[in-house]
Amino acid sequence: MLFKGISFLSVIFFSSNYQAFSQKPNIIIILSDDQGWGDLGFNGNSSVATPNIDRLAKGGIILNRFFVSPVCSPTRAELLTGRHHVRCGVSSTSTGKERLDLDETTIADIFKKAGYQTAAYGKWHNGGQAPYHPNSRGFNDFYGFCSGHWGNYFDPVLEHNGEIVTGNGFIIDDLTDHGLAFIEKNKKSPFFLYLPYNTPHSPMQVPEQWWKKYANKNINQHGTDAKKEEIDHTRAALALSENIDWNVGRIMKKLEDMKLLNNTIVLYFSDNGPNGNRWNGGMKGIKGSTDEGGIRSPMIINWKGKLPINQKIETICSAIDLLPTLCDLANINYVSPKPLDGKSLKPLFQNSNTKWSDRILYHYWQNKLSLRNQNYRLSDTDHLFDMEKDPNQLKDIAESNVEEYTKLKKAKTQWIKEVLSELPQKDSRPFIIGHPSLETTQLPAGEATGTGNIKPSNKYPNDSYLTNWINVEDQIYWDVEVAEAGDFEIEIYYTCPKQDIGSTFSLTFLDTVIEGKIIETNDPPLKGIEHDKSPRIESYIKDFKPLILGEIYLEKGPGRLFLKAKEISGTQVMDFKMLTLKRL
Repeated sequence: MLFKGISFLSVIFFSSNYQAFSQKPNIIIILSDDQGWGDLGFNGNSSVATPNIDRLAKGGIILNRFFVSPVCSPTRAELLTGRHHVRCGVSSTSTGKERLDLDETTIADIFKKAGYQTAAYGKWHNGGQAPYHPNSRGFNDFYGFCSGHWGNYFDPVLEHNGEIVTGNGFIIDDLTDHGLAFIEKNKKSPFFLYLPYNTPHSPMQVPEQWWKKYANKNINQHGTDAKKEEIDHTRAALALSENIDWNVGRIMKKLEDMKLLNNTIVLYFSDNGPNGNRWNGGMKGIKGSTDEGGIRSPMIINWKGKLPINQKIETICSAIDLLPTLCDLANINYVSPKPLDGKSLKPLFQNSNTKWSDRILYHYWQNKLSLRNQNYRLSDTDHLFDMEKDPNQLKDIAESNVEEYTKLKKAKTQWIKEVLSELPQKDSRPFIIGHPSLETTQLPAGEATGTGNIKPSNKYPNDSYLTNWINVEDQIYWDVEVAEAGDFEIEIYYTCPKQDIGSTFSLTFLDTVIEGKIIETNDPPLKGIEHDKSPRIESYIKDFKPLILGEIYLEKGPGRLFLKAKEISGTQVMDFKMLTLKRL
C-alpha cells in the first residue's frame, strides 16, 4: 500500500552500466523563501522586473500547477526525500521539530553516491546539529545557516561546515558567490548544487540598489484580501525578488561561460505562498494556509537542448515529485524500501499529452488538511471548490458535485488514518552532541528552555536570544544525547553591559561541571532596523561575543545540559545567544 512506510534506511542500488560523466547532467536547484506564485514577471506581475527568471521559463518548462507545503521546513523535507513531510518527522519550523528523521535518504545522498560533488549554500531548516546537519545528509560543502530565518542580511554571522564565519555583503549575493565558485571548481565533474535562498522571507532587508527602484513604486495589482496588504512590505518583497533574479542571471551566465548549459538541469521554485497579502493571481490564501494561494509555487525546469522550451504544463505536481524526477532525468536507478509519495514527471516532459492518471495531493499544516486533484480542492473545512473557475474559493460546489466530494472526503479520511498517524504527537528527540560527522555542535538559544524569569527576545525562536537572566535559581537547558564520549572545547556567545560584568556560571552535564565568569564588557546596540524596509515581526539582533570556557569531558548517552548561574554580580548574568561544543 502506498501509504505504509517503514523505519529503516533506504537502500540505493545503482545501475551497473551507469553512463559516463559526459552524459551525467549537473543539477542546480534554486529555492526562494516566501516568494509567491505571483511575485514573478512570467506569471503576470507587472510591478516586478525578473527578466532572467522569465528567460529561464521561456527557455524551459513551466509547471503551472506545482504545489508545495504551506511553510518552509516541510517543503524542504519533501524536496530532499520525495516523501510527505509528516512521514519524515517534520512537525514544526523550530525548536528541533523541523528536523528530518535520520532514517530518511536524501536526494543529496543519492547523487553523492552516484559520483556527484554536492553542495548547499543558504537556509537549511531541517536540523542544525549532526547527524541532522547538511554535511551529514549528503552535502560535501555547506555555507549558510541552519535556522528557519535570519535576523541580519548584511555581513551576517553564518557557518561553513559547522564553523562560525562572517558573511560577505548582502546574503543572497554572497550565497550566489559560493555557488559560482562551486560551479567553477567542479566544471569537469558532475555536481549537485542546492541554493536555498532566504528571501523574500522577512525581515524585509533590501540593498539600496534594489530598494530605490521600488521605494515609491505604484503597485496596481493587489491580493484577494487587499485591506490587509502592507504596501511597503509588498515593495520590499518585489525588490528582493528582483535581487534574486539578478543572481539567477549570474548563475546562468557562469554556466554559459563554462559551456555547461547543455549539461545542466536548472530548477527554480519557492517553498510556500507569499508572506503577505499581495497579488497572487486571484488565489485564496498566503503562507501558512492550505488554500491554493498558500501552497502553489512558481516552478521552472530548464535543460537546454534536452527538454522542451516555452512549454507550460498544467498537470498538478508537487515538491515530492522532484527527487524521482531528477533521478530519472539523470539516469540514476534506485530501489527504496521506503515508499516515495512522489512520481517522476519525465513522461510529461517527453510528451505533454501523455496519458496521466488523476492523482490527489495532500497539504497538511497545524491540524489543517486540504486535498487537490486536477480540477478540485477539498478545503480543510471540507468545502469543495472548482479551482479552474474559482481560484479564490468563494463558491462551495459540494452539493452539486456529490460524487467528487465523496471521493475526496473518503481519501481525506484514509490519509489521516494511514499517513498522518505517522506524525508523532510529541517530539522527544534529543539534540545530538559530538556526532563524528561534524567537528562542532551548535546549541542556539532558540532550541533551549529558559526557566523562571529567563525569556526569549521574541516569540519566533529561530533567530532569538535569551534575556532577563536575573535570578540565581533560573537556568537554561537542552535535552541532549552525546553521540560519542570525548573532550570538548566549550564556547558561549553573550552580551553583558559594563555594570553587570563579574557574574559566574557553570555548564553541567550529568556529573561533569565546568565554570565560567563574565570578565569583559560586550554591550552592542540592537541592529537591523537600519536595513528594514517594513517593520519586522522577528527579533532584532546584536553582535554576540564568544567566550571560551575551557575543556570538558562528556560521557556518551542522554541527559540534560544545563547553564546555571552561581553568582550574579549586577542585575543580570548575560544575554545568551549560543553554546558551541568542539570535539578535541
